[in-house]
Formats: sequence, structure tokens, C-alpha cells
Amino acid sequence: MRDAAGSAVGGRAADGRSVPTPLEAGYEALRRGTGAVHLDRDVLVVRGPDALEYLQGQCSQDLAALAPGGLVDALLLAPDGKLVALVRVQRLADDEFVIDVAGGFGETVRARLQRFKLRSRLDLEPLDWSCVALRGEGVAGALGPVPGADGADRSVTERGGTRVLPVAWNGTFGVDLLGPDPSGDVPGSALWCGQEAWEALRVEAGIPEMGHELDERTIAAEAFLLERTVSFTKGCYTGQELVARLDARGNRVARRLGGVVIDPTCEVEPGALVGASLFAGGSDKPVGRCTSAARCPGIDAVAALGYLHRSVEVPGPVTVVPEAGDGPVPVMGQARSLPLR
Repeated sequence: MRDAAGSAVGGRAADGRSVPTPLEAGYEALRRGTGAVHLDRDVLVVRGPDALEYLQGQCSQDLAALAPGGLVDALLLAPDGKLVALVRVQRLADDEFVIDVAGGFGETVRARLQRFKLRSRLDLEPLDWSCVALRGEGVAGALGPVPGADGADRSVTERGGTRVLPVAWNGTFGVDLLGPDPSGDVPGSALWCGQEAWEALRVEAGIPEMGHELDERTIAAEAFLLERTVSFTKGCYTGQELVARLDARGNRVARRLGGVVIDPTCEVEPGALVGASLFAGGSDKPVGRCTSAARCPGIDAVAALGYLHRSVEVPGPVTVVPEAGDGPVPVMGQARSLPLR
């Protein structure tokens, strides 16, 4: 089995049994068992008598319809409709909300909300919280009954000082534990998994991440975020015009998030694919770019996420040309729709 510097490798035990690599064991736990991963998330609280009214005018979701204990994914957009951040919003009380976002983007969210605050009576404060993701078919059994661990509900529960947030996205299920010390609430039966296994799960599922698939150039429709993050029945919010205009035209955008599965006969490390250009149809003009990549046990291949021009046939062959190295060697792949499994 594949060697990995600095970590144990798979192979066979003395009795002949196959021993999985850390990647394989972690991936299996995140899919079919109970896998735990430290996630880098920034958290802030928004509270005050104008908190709801203000956030309602800034977020793409209908927060007025959210009961205390409710949870939604939402977008913060620039006035031109381009993405500022993909966030998660919890309503703690009538006038108090907790927002979390991928690590490193907390200040971006705070600055964006501060920008239009004007005389609104509310406070924005960062919270010194951290996050542990639990994923896999065994999560509900390991934690006891958890609303939403199977994707059927999105109610937040609380265990001591830790908030339990249900997560379901493209066939992945579980919860995020969010609070001052969530590690203490991880069940003893959970397997702590590395980032390699987490990326394999994320890439296979086609879940976009801030700083990789999502940045200030992203239009929500390109990343298949509309159904998950946008209410089309609420009132106006900053950036709504572009979202509504594209929706009225069938969300026909120039590029879409997709997957690329590398031909198994091609030897390539996932890290070499990040930033790689994609070519198709014999053209010498790139038709896309890879944004994330991982070795994915679920499809037994190296795979990448990336944006593909709408002219690219899916499924269909693509050539992947890495950026790094002297005279990068192209590898063959197949463009596929998401999720990859």
C-alpha cells in the first residue's frame, strides 16, 4: 500500500490480515463509523435589539422564520452579488445569533457586517470557541439521539457548554461540536482522523470550502449553493439583485463546480493538482482550474474539485496540467458531476 512519510502505512499483519493506512481507517470512520476531526472555525456573536432586523437585511436566508435553536447556512454577499463568505447562523434568542465561518475568515465576516451597521443597536463580538466535526453512520448511536444527524432536521441541541450542530451535505452526515472546549464531548468510540481523510470525504462529496472553491470572485450559482443557502421568499438583502437576476434566467453561468477523477495509470500527488489548469476538446485554452485535491478511498482514485466551463462535456475526458515544477507533466482525467460517490 502507498507509503506516506512520517506516518504509519498499511500492509499486512503477522497473521495475514490487511492493515489499513491512516487515510483508509479515517475515511472509513468518517463514512461508516464515527470519525472526529478538529475543524478550524471562527465564531462571533451578534446581539442587540436590532440584531434580527439588521442580519435579515444582510444574509441570504430568512432569519425571521428561524426559531430559537434553529440553524441555517447562509451567504454574506457584496453589493455586486459576489461572495463575501459562506456562513452558518444559529438563533440563540430573539435578539441573539451566533455565526461561524471557516477559519481565517472571521475578521472578513466581522468587517462586512460592521460596514453597513450604521446606527443599528447591536454588538459584534468574537467568541473563543473551537469546533470538532463528527461524521459517519455511527454518530447518532455514539452520541445518543441527535436531531438532524441523519439530515432530517436542523435543530441545535446543547450539551453543557457545547452546541451540537447537525450537518448533512451530499451524502455526508453527522454533527459539529462548537463551543469553548468541544473535545471533551467527543465520544470515546470515535476515531480521531487526519486532514487527509477529511479532505478525501470533502472532495468526494463536492463540498466547497472558503479559500479553496469559494472566494470573492464566486457567484453562488456556480458552486450549487442556492438551494442550501438562499431564501427566494424573504425581503431584500445586500447582493440580492444578482442572485435574483440569474435565477430568473435559469442560473445559466459560465462555469460550474465539478469533479475531476484522475486516471489510475497516472502517478500524481494530490498537492500537485491544486491550481492545475484543465483542458478539453483539443483546445489550447484552459477550460477550468483545480481548487482542491485528495486521494479518495471511496472511488479508489486521486480526485480534485474545480470549476469547469459550461462547454465541457460531463462526464468527459480532460487533461490536467499542474502549475508546479519544471515542465509539468500533464495527467489524464475525467470530468464528473458532484458528488463523486
